[in-house]
Amino acid sequence: MEATIATEAPVKLSGNAIAEVKRLMSEPGFDASQYLRIGVKGGGCSGLSYVLGFDRMEDDDRAYEIKGIPVIMKDAHGIYLLGMTVDYSDGLNARGFVFNNPNASSSCGCGSSFAV
Repeated sequence: MEATIATEAPVKLSGNAIAEVKRLMSEPGFDASQYLRIGVKGGGCSGLSYVLGFDRMEDDDRAYEIKGIPVIMKDAHGIYLLGMTVDYSDGLNARGFVFNNPNASSSCGCGSSFAV
């Protein structure tokens, strides 16, 4: 399936997130045919949970490229994620991807689910 690359992604990746994703993509055995999927799914303590992982493109995905990283996202998820920045923290107290979403009206303590 040939992807149509949109000009600007509705989400942004911080410099730290870009570095971590590229590190993961450079690991031995990484399947280079996969894209970084950013999205949402129902569930979590606040109503919606973030999706972030490598996946194959599906028919209803839109493809983007962010600093050399192939990214896919469902069009329907854009209303929840427009303007969001994904960061990566490597601190002593917290390590992992962090979602800074201006559309979230509330979020849970773990930061992986939110309400709009």
